Amino acid sequence: MKIHKGDKVKVTRGKDKGKTGKVEKVFPKKNKATVAGVNVYKKHLKSKGKDKPGGIIDIIKPLPVANVALVCPKCKKQTRVGYQFDKQNKKYRICKKCGEEIG
Repeated sequence: MKIHKGDKVKVTRGKDKGKTGKVEKVFPKKNKATVAGVNVYKKHLKSKGKDKPGGIIDIIKPLPVANVALVCPKCKKQTRVGYQFDKQNKKYRICKKCGEEIG
């Protein structure tokens, strides 16, 4: 998967198109990721006795990875991700626009 936890991404499709945020969690089997402050929904909870009162809470739902694009930390542009190998055959991600390594 080309998007990792901690990456800064920009939403390209959906109700939050144009927003940016940091990836909080990645679900590789589902091909989805949760982004902080994006795709937030409200859920109404019924009270469960005196200990747990009811109310309205915010839930961040995961977005498909196809609907987000990585923002390069070096050139600050929305970019695609490529891969390269170094001399020790270690694989690392690169920015397709500037060619720099992505941490």
